[in-house]
Amino acid sequence: MAKPLTRADGPQSVPALLHRNASEFANAPAYREKEYGIWQSWTWSQTRDEVEALALGFLELGLDEGDFVAVIGRNRPYLYWAMIAAEMAGAVPVPLYQDANAEEMAYVMGHCGARIAVVGDQEQVDKIIEVQAQLPDFERMIYLDPRGLRKYDHSKLDQYSAVQELGRANREKHIAELEARQAKLNYDSTGVMLYTSGTTGKPKGVVLSNRNVIETAKSSSEFDNLKRTDEILAYLPMAWVGDFIFSVGQALWTGFCTNCPESAETMHVDLREIGPTYYFAPPRVFETQLTSVMIRMEDASRFKKWLFDKFMAHARKVGPAILDGKKVSAWDRAKYALGELMIYGPLKNTLGFSRVRVGYTAGEAIGPEIFDFYRSLGINLKQLYGQTEATVFITAQPDGEVRSDTVGVTCPGVELKIADNGEVFYRSPGVFVEYYKNPESTADTKDAEGWVATGDAGFIEEGSGHLRIIDRAKDVGQMADGRLFAPKYVENKLKFFPNVLEAVVFGNKRSECTAFINIDLTAVGNWAERNNIGYASYQELARHPQVMDTIQSHVEEVNRSVAEDEMLSGCQVHRFVVLHKELDADDGELTRTRKVRRKIIEEKYADIITALYDGSKQVSTETEVTYEDGRKGSIKATLEIRDAAVQPTSHQMAAE
Repeated sequence: MAKPLTRADGPQSVPALLHRNASEFANAPAYREKEYGIWQSWTWSQTRDEVEALALGFLELGLDEGDFVAVIGRNRPYLYWAMIAAEMAGAVPVPLYQDANAEEMAYVMGHCGARIAVVGDQEQVDKIIEVQAQLPDFERMIYLDPRGLRKYDHSKLDQYSAVQELGRANREKHIAELEARQAKLNYDSTGVMLYTSGTTGKPKGVVLSNRNVIETAKSSSEFDNLKRTDEILAYLPMAWVGDFIFSVGQALWTGFCTNCPESAETMHVDLREIGPTYYFAPPRVFETQLTSVMIRMEDASRFKKWLFDKFMAHARKVGPAILDGKKVSAWDRAKYALGELMIYGPLKNTLGFSRVRVGYTAGEAIGPEIFDFYRSLGINLKQLYGQTEATVFITAQPDGEVRSDTVGVTCPGVELKIADNGEVFYRSPGVFVEYYKNPESTADTKDAEGWVATGDAGFIEEGSGHLRIIDRAKDVGQMADGRLFAPKYVENKLKFFPNVLEAVVFGNKRSECTAFINIDLTAVGNWAERNNIGYASYQELARHPQVMDTIQSHVEEVNRSVAEDEMLSGCQVHRFVVLHKELDADDGELTRTRKVRRKIIEEKYADIITALYDGSKQVSTETEVTYEDGRKGSIKATLEIRDAAVQPTSHQMAAE
């Protein structure tokens, strides 16, 4: 195959990177997948052959340059190959969230005009069939897993392997055209289009060029000294920019191996088997893992729990300092080494983190206690700050400069500035090309000089150069008395507690703050079982008096912590309610990346918010819900409203 276009100092497209890898380290592992309990592996040379066969198959099916190819399903090598093959054929890959409902898929596919969809299984096929009448440009679907599809109409439905065989059989017919299309690809060609999560409205198609992908992958890999021998586990949604840059961009740039778990249910087992050296997870994943650890310790013997608590206290004291190479006494190092043998090492092995050399969390702020817990174990967990429009990386924490209260310094090639209203702006080689078919939003977000508005409020620390994010700029407001209102700051503190899954704080333009809280059914359910407390539903457990007492103690502990921060002390929660249902993306309350849609929640639960502020002790409500099969229903409940003790602030004392 003809060599794709490259610059003097490297390839100019994602397919060109693949060609380089297949030539320079042909027999090194590129992708692995666990299927039926057995790990399958493909080298870089084999991967190029698989991708080329699919790209040739696309051409035989009539894929034109500039077409859009939707890619939907769980993390599988075949779907990553589909994205690379689409670009190789001159088209644009558009990954979608696999748990999106049919209407959400219809919006994205209709907006970009996707002609072909490559999907994982029957579930995705059914969703697209349900809405295909709304998709005038849509023509064919290619599926991976044939189970359940034998009796479907296959006139516009093809099996993935059959399309590859079609490509191989017609290689001579299409190879010259495929090479010609690939030769046209350059730094300014579109590498991928990723849709935003749609926190405030309809998702927008973010166009990322090969320049964005390759330059970001190059600089971020060099920043953390990523190597070809590194391993990652690809388990986060393929439609999310983080997964794309880690599992495609950085993987192709460095040549490291991307490992795909068998399923969401086996992910933690597969994580332990792979033992990745490079790992990323949003805060929710780390919170869930910590919750499971704490649940197990509650069930442990008294001696084991004492031992765990004793050594973890020491780890919190000296672990981060040892990790950062700072001075620690010989006695403390010896005690920590004993803890590594007895507690930290086995725990890291259980979590699958024994070999993690570089770990990141991002997406939203992580609770400092959670962050410090992992670092105290000797796990090099760091924070980064980014967004889809930046091809992920804006700031990151260098080794030795890791703190829980910042998101690091500017990544290589990135510039930062803070506007007068506190909003963070950046520009870099990773800045997106445009929002597809949306010049107005593009102009609102990116100015003529390439500066992008993040929508987040923050400031750069003098001396250290570290960026601190306060909250979403649109969510930062003022209390009625003029004090700062930053809900995310309080919500993250609440979510540190294993019993709290989600929290939403209200208070903008009001005299005091209130909160909605979701309990974590796993953690609270485990407590109920240990104490022989029976319950039949989430709702019944959530309103149990002892659960309410526990949540109240958490709120009041957070209030004491918030009161210590003079700038944000006005954000203490005066009243709260434990919701009767979990906030859910299917109900429109969260995005597919689990971000809170505040406006929708405020509208949907207006009656509960009113009761929080009018002094009511309880409120009766009825809420529409969406079941897994798409049917609608409703839940009725009478919720108890609790008052929480708050601490006096310097502002109040001065007023007195």
